[in-house]
Amino acid sequence: MSVKDDVLKAMKEAGKPLSAGEVAKILGADRKEVDAAFKELKAEKAITSPVRCKWEPA
Repeated sequence: MSVKDDVLKAMKEAGKPLSAGEVAKILGADRKEVDAAFKELKAEKAITSPVRCKWEPA
């Protein structure tokens, strides 16, 4: 699985909007990798932002 897949899975399992920092902490991943995955997911419209700086699966 790619970091992007792991990020999306963690967000679905959390069941609430998360920040990139929270996702990195859950995954034990580098924040830069999570930020890059967020950028790709936003471009694909796979995640949306219901509140400032928090994201959830679309």
